[in-house]
Amino acid sequence: MSASFPETERMEQLKVCVIIPTYNNHKTLKRVLDSVLQYTSNVIVVNDGSTDSTNEILEVYSHLEQIHHTKNTGKGRAIRNGIKKALELKYNYAITIDSDGQHFASDIPSFIAALEKDADALLIGSRNMTQENVPKKSSFGNKFSNFWFWFETGNKLEDTQSGFRLYPLQKIPNRFFTNKFEFEIEIIVRSAWKNIPVKNIPVQVLYDPVERVSHFRPFKDFTRISILNTVLVTITLIYIKPRNFVQKLKKKGLKKFFLENVLESNDSNARKSFSIALGVFIGISPFWGFQTILVLFLAVLLKLNKAIAFAFSNVSFPPFIPFIIYASLTIGSYFITNEKPLILNMNMTLADIQKNIMQYVVGSFVLATFMAILFGLTSYLLLTLMDNLKNKK
Repeated sequence: MSASFPETERMEQLKVCVIIPTYNNHKTLKRVLDSVLQYTSNVIVVNDGSTDSTNEILEVYSHLEQIHHTKNTGKGRAIRNGIKKALELKYNYAITIDSDGQHFASDIPSFIAALEKDADALLIGSRNMTQENVPKKSSFGNKFSNFWFWFETGNKLEDTQSGFRLYPLQKIPNRFFTNKFEFEIEIIVRSAWKNIPVKNIPVQVLYDPVERVSHFRPFKDFTRISILNTVLVTITLIYIKPRNFVQKLKKKGLKKFFLENVLESNDSNARKSFSIALGVFIGISPFWGFQTILVLFLAVLLKLNKAIAFAFSNVSFPPFIPFIIYASLTIGSYFITNEKPLILNMNMTLADIQKNIMQYVVGSFVLATFMAILFGLTSYLLLTLMDNLKNKK
């Protein structure tokens, strides 16, 4: 069957192909292939070690690009190999569609229309998960995935698990670490981290309890997805959010950032002051390596201003560190005595600090508490004073 729709020419011009990963979906595979071929013959089928009659079905479609795995390796690996082949064939975009019959090829024009509006976007088909026959586990899994995607990227989507997608092949990451169902989460999160727009477009969906075969293993795959999200959240807190903050700060400039995020923020003066106090406390406390995670976690937990808290947690940047350590040890010496008295001068070495680690820990917490209160109260008074001056004008 040859492509016959107007979108065919547009797909050729844009260099769009369709990747169809399949594993033991012999009941629906032919129907999916025929429906896709109405729009394009640029199709890559990845047979991921099927043991049913998939091989016999694909013999009829020998004119299509095919990849055959000798054993089942997982949906993620199938898509990865499909993307690799698409790049080798010089395609710029790839639409992936599952072979279980839940998606409609008639939605392909919607992807092309959205692509023409935003050539850099990664598009995900948004299914109506409230309609009849949608399995409860699928609906719950999608909500679960949506939440973590938002936490990891700051981007809210209605559907993050749909397999009907369009990938901008030249933009997405070129190395991945997952091979199973969780790959579809990894690729959209890491694409969003690269500032690639990730968007939903509405698509139809059909859950046929007779024909559709799902290979999702609830316990194993949910565990793998949970492990992946744990890793992604850790990277988000340690690297991505600080990186985004620094980029935002550089782009705005320190003065503009202070004006917009502190003075002109819609938060109350009390909330701003508590955010500053939290940042200063975490920045001075001996939480080396975990300050970013802690300050962002506590800011979210206490519903404080994350940007302000993170900014002031950097009070312990390199030029100030020797003074903070010196002050912490000095204060700690009043609470903790040591058989080996500490010589408090600027010639202290790391070995000296290690010998008096308890003095440092206790002293740093006392210093952090004092400075947090000082910064919090001072900022509250200054912010209130500035508000009063504005009101008088």
